[in-house]
Parts: sequence; C-alpha cells; structure tokens
Amino acid sequence: MSETPSRRLSKAERREQLLETALAIVREEGTDALTLGRVAERAGVTKPIAYEHFKTRSGLLIAMCEHIDVRQRALMFAALERAPARLADIARIASSAYMHCYTSVGPEWYAITAALKGDEEMEAYRQRVLDEYAAIYRDAFAAYAKLPKRELHLRCVGIIGAAESIASEMLRGRTSEAAAAEALASLIVAWLSPAA
Repeated sequence: MSETPSRRLSKAERREQLLETALAIVREEGTDALTLGRVAERAGVTKPIAYEHFKTRSGLLIAMCEHIDVRQRALMFAALERAPARLADIARIASSAYMHCYTSVGPEWYAITAALKGDEEMEAYRQRVLDEYAAIYRDAFAAYAKLPKRELHLRCVGIIGAAESIASEMLRGRTSEAAAAEALASLIVAWLSPAA
C-alpha cells in the first residue's frame, strides 16, 4: 500500500505558511523566540527555505507587518464598499475597522514593531503605511469634505495620529473597542463636516 506524496507548496503558499508559523510563535512565545531557524523548524522546512523568503530576521518581521496590514486593509475596503454614502457611516466603518485591527492583531503588531525599533527599513515601512492610510482616508472622505486636497490630506494625517493614540488607550484597557471607534468616528465627522 503506497502513500500518496503530499503536494508541494507553491512559493506563495510556502511564504504564507512561514508567515502564519511566525505569527504563531510571536503569539505564543514572544518576539525573542522568533528566528528564521525556529520558523523553519516549526514549519517543517529547512533553514535555507526560510532565508530564501525573508533574508534576515528584520525582513521576516517586516513581512509579518505587511501580512497583517494586507488582511486588515481587505476587511476595511470590503466594509467601505457596503457603506451607505454618508460621512457619518463612512467614518463609523473606517473607525470600527481601525480599532478592530488593533484588538485582533494589536498585541502581535506591537511586539513585532517593538522588535524592529530603530531599524531603518522598518521606519521607512512604518512611514509608508501611515502615508498610505492617510491617502486611503483622504480618498474615502473626499466626496464628503469640501476641502482642498492638500488640506484634506493633512486632516487625514491628523486623524491617523488620533487613531493611533486612541488605539493605544484601548490596548491599555482604558476604553472599550466600541468606545474607541465611536470617539474616532465623531472626531472624523467633526473635522471633515462642511462648515454650517
């Protein structure tokens, strides 16, 4: 009786497996336990395979951040597509998605980004993500805020900064996810509503 050999994973599937394995290690053991060798061992592959995908530990950590971000953006975009075309509804959905991101992946995200503190590549990635979210918000709110594009962009940069601070309060247990989302949504409406 011969066993059917298991299907070999594609490069993209292997990368996904390694990222999920790395996230599990961070969740269970913290970032200090995270090495490319540990990820390879736990995934059941050789070290060279892990190094081929990520090159360095920093490369792995940044790939993990990107992996988390891609998932969260997809959820937010899907929710925005279903939203009624009103500023308050768009603000509520964007705020809820932002805060839910932090409650669903926040602890791992903070552990990963803390492990990369001071890493130039991570700092460039972090700034790029913040810039991209400001642009996403600017585009989502453009139809509702009668502001010049540059002013709207600056307000969205401020909204992202406020969102980060509110999320920090939430993760410290000082407010609930619902209250944090509501606070951010009300701030968005106040900052972007046309003047009466």
